[in-house]
Order: sequence, then C-alpha cells, then structure tokens
Amino acid sequence: MTGTPKIGYFVPQFPGQTHIFFWREIMEMEARGAQVQLFSTRPPPPGLIAHDWSGQAMARTIYLGKVRPLQALATLPALPRADMRREGPDFTRDLALSASAARQLVQHCRRLGIAHVHVHSCGRAALTAALAQRMGGLAYSLTLHGPLSDYGPGQRFKWRGAAFATIITAKLLAEVQAELSPDLPARLLIQPMGVDTDALRRDAPYVPCQTGETLRLFSCGRLNMVKGHQDLMQAVRLLLDRGQPVSLDIAGQDDDGGSGYRQTLQDRITELGLGAHVRLLGAVGAETVRAHLLGAHIFVLASWHEPLGVALMEAMSCEVPTIGTAAGGVAELITDGLDGVLVPPKEPETLADAIAALAADPARCLTLGQVGRARIVTGFRAGIGAQTLLDAIAN
Repeated sequence: MTGTPKIGYFVPQFPGQTHIFFWREIMEMEARGAQVQLFSTRPPPPGLIAHDWSGQAMARTIYLGKVRPLQALATLPALPRADMRREGPDFTRDLALSASAARQLVQHCRRLGIAHVHVHSCGRAALTAALAQRMGGLAYSLTLHGPLSDYGPGQRFKWRGAAFATIITAKLLAEVQAELSPDLPARLLIQPMGVDTDALRRDAPYVPCQTGETLRLFSCGRLNMVKGHQDLMQAVRLLLDRGQPVSLDIAGQDDDGGSGYRQTLQDRITELGLGAHVRLLGAVGAETVRAHLLGAHIFVLASWHEPLGVALMEAMSCEVPTIGTAAGGVAELITDGLDGVLVPPKEPETLADAIAALAADPARCLTLGQVGRARIVTGFRAGIGAQTLLDAIAN
C-alpha cells in the first residue's frame, strides 16, 4: 500500500459504552497517517452514549443499518448458497438482515476510494463485510474479541474470505483453529486491544488504605450477570459483616440503557442492605472512570467469563492493585501474585478474603500497582494494536 492508506473501520452499534478502546485505536491509526472512515450498523441507545467523544464519533460514522429492499435484492447473486444449506435457517435470516448493509458498504467504499475494511466483530458486521467482498471484491479483515459462540452462525463463511484476522488471546486462537480449520485466512495474529497509558496514569503516588479508613473499591463493566457484579456485592456484604468499612462504586450500564439488569442489581443492593455502601454509576465517560480509578484503593472485576478485560488494563495502567477472576483469557493479562490477583469466579467468600488480604498489606498493594502498570505499558498500549492493523493491511 502506497501513499496515505484509506481504511474502513466497522464496529457494530458504535459508539457504545465499552468502545473507548476502538476510539483510541482509531486515533493511533490516524496519528500514523491513515485515513479512517467509520462504519457501523446503528447508533447505541441514548442511555449508552457516555463519552465526551461520542458526538464526534457519530458525526463521522456511516450507519448501514437501515434496510433498503432494492439494495438487498442486488446481493442475491452473491449469496453463499452452499453455506446456507449447511448452516440452516438462522444463517439465512442473518444474511437477509445483512444484505442491504453489504450493498451499501460496497457503494460507500467505492465512492470514498476504500479498498479494505477492518471489522471489529465476528457477528453480523463480519457477515456484511463477507457479502460485500463477494459482491465487489472489497478486502476485509476481522478481530475476534470473545468466544465464537457469541457471534452467531456462519463463522466459516465469515472467516473464509478474510485477508487476515487478529485474535485477542492465545486461548481464543486455539478455539478458532480447532473449530474453523481449514476455512481460515493464512494470517492469524494474536493482538489484544490496548489502552492509552499516557492518559491512564497517576498524577500523584498511590496511597493504600489506612487503618480505620473506609476501603474504596471500584469496578467497571456492563451490567450483565456474567460480569459478576452480584458476587462482588456479596463480597462487600461479607467484608462489612467482618467489621471492614468498605464502599463500592460500579461504572457501567445494562444493554437496555438502564431498564434491564440494572434493576436486578439495584434490588440485590436492597436485599443485602448495601444502600449506603454500593453505588451504580451508570454509563460514564473516560474521565469519570479515570477519576474513580485514581481514587480507589483496589479495583475488582468479578467476571464469570472475560475474554481479556480492558477495564482490568485501565486499572493496572493507573497503578491500582487489581483483582480479577481466573476466567476466560484473564490469565493472559494478569499473573497471579505478580502484577495482580486472580480468584476463582462465582466465589464471593474467596473474593472477600482476597480483598481483605490486599487491604491489610499496603506494601503489596504498592508493588502490585507498580508491576501492573509496567505490564500494561509493555504489552497493552493502544498504539501496538493500531500498528499491527496498519502493517497487516499494508501487506
């Protein structure tokens, strides 16, 4: 690729509450000279629009979600009929829902001079790009952020035409190779998402919790059962019952913009008598998250499953001693006892013990915070992923 590369960047329902790492990657790509055109399916619900850059992002995003029947009909010759027979009605339904978007993607890319689109999903956005490739030769690539089972049918079709794919952990790479060979692109790269380590750093040294002080816990993640917030609340109840003063703030919102799982968690707060100790902050921006990180004694994410964990990276980057669960790919980010603490998922009592042990050991808190930041600076900066994409697209 010569000159200034023009790259399509496709993220479903952008910009959502957890999408700051996409925005960081875009900024890093543009700082390296790329011209990035954003594509998405549709904007997120208003309750999930949290960032100070969200308006800017939406203004420069082309949304493909509106169904245009004539555009959809134009995709009929490109439909993968053998895959449709093999995959069944769910895949056929997804094709019908993606057909119009695929045609629009081809047209926009031709008009803008874009030859390659990177898709940060393996769901319908990937299906849209794969259809577009069959229709107009548009090159595309994928990033896998979680288990294949989360991304719907037709994975062989989605991956078969990709120029390359990045996968955020070695564990997920092994899953993909086991399930999708030989329908995989020749280039499969392990490349996690990253964080802005220059922005996510301390203005003043970290100060551990002092004797008699209320222990300040912070967590950040979608309000969904798999994030384990309910287990963390139970651990807080256990700590209070043991005589440990503690508070917990949780940043994040449910996928319905506040009318879904948030109410379940609010009810749980009431049941556990935690109204004076636990706050649900809702969808908040990056600066608010950073402020809470810098004010926390310990960051905790009690996920039942976590492909890797951007929220964990952000906490570690801010030198906050961090507790995660040995679930999914977190062990590829945190080495237990070295740069953070790992506990089993779904065990509130074990989690409470780990929190109490850290709170009682200020020197360990300081060491974990310092080594944790070094881990993120070395291996999980946003610029690393941006350069990986640009190099892969160029070659």
